[in-house]
Amino acid sequence: MTTTSAPVAVPVERPRAILTTTCAVLLAAVLARPGWIPTAPGHLGSLTDTMLPWTALALPALFAAALLRRSRTALAAAVLPLALWLTAFGGTLTDKSAPGGDLTVVSHNVNQDNPDPLDTVRRLLAAHPDILALEELSPETAPAYERALAPVYRHHFHQGTVGVWSVYPLSDATSLPIMPWSRALRATAGTPYGPLTVYVAHLPSVRVRPTAGFTTAARDEALRRLTTRIWAENAPRSLLLGDLNGSADDRALRPLTSRFASAQTTAGAGFGFTWPSGFPVVRIDQILVDGVRATSAWTLPATRSDHLPVAATITF
Repeated sequence: MTTTSAPVAVPVERPRAILTTTCAVLLAAVLARPGWIPTAPGHLGSLTDTMLPWTALALPALFAAALLRRSRTALAAAVLPLALWLTAFGGTLTDKSAPGGDLTVVSHNVNQDNPDPLDTVRRLLAAHPDILALEELSPETAPAYERALAPVYRHHFHQGTVGVWSVYPLSDATSLPIMPWSRALRATAGTPYGPLTVYVAHLPSVRVRPTAGFTTAARDEALRRLTTRIWAENAPRSLLLGDLNGSADDRALRPLTSRFASAQTTAGAGFGFTWPSGFPVVRIDQILVDGVRATSAWTLPATRSDHLPVAATITF
């Protein structure tokens, strides 16, 4: 008499579990090697760099789908992008600030249509900045800022849409021709710790358009001109303050970030998103340092602008 054993049932992944696994693996690949995403078409690489922190929103959905399908494979796959995200951004969430600092700097895109410059000034002065940079000044609002800041700052230089105010003397102040109109400047602040070169810039805006993708051509050209000037000058200690219309992770900004360190990245807590002020999703307002070190960095409370102000303490 012969007997036949019953066939062993082999679990088969359901199609939706396979889809979850595939999505998890693809997300892990993007987190592991974002540089593999080409810049063209539509400057997709820069857009990916900018929005990469927000891939965290996909992680709960992947785990929920894996648990719903009771798929061990999908669950294991979802762990991979989680681990990679924590590796890439976990350190960003920690507080890296330290006490002390030789001076405080603040930068703010005040919005050319700001209806209340005086209130904006009051909010900025609450941080007691030694050096203050403003962007998106207009012919109508610039005089109001100059009058409001004059009692605190004896030294300032304003050209076009950007300006710098300082408690220390300013020398060699000049506009930088990065665009047909003045949207960048440089000056040397004579601090008690030695000269400090201060650059203030407002790079052109970028947009996400259905037909053109992430439009960055004007920003990138202005960035090239600004970077050329900074590298040619090669100042031993310098700050770059302003609205760069790009995150510090954007590969297009590497000519700057290869030289300068982001104060928020090295001495802040969290991502420090600045735009739009009502619900910030990206940090495009930057304080970058070279030859000096940031000891703390933070965002200031909202003003009547669509950007949040940024602040940092630095030490020589």
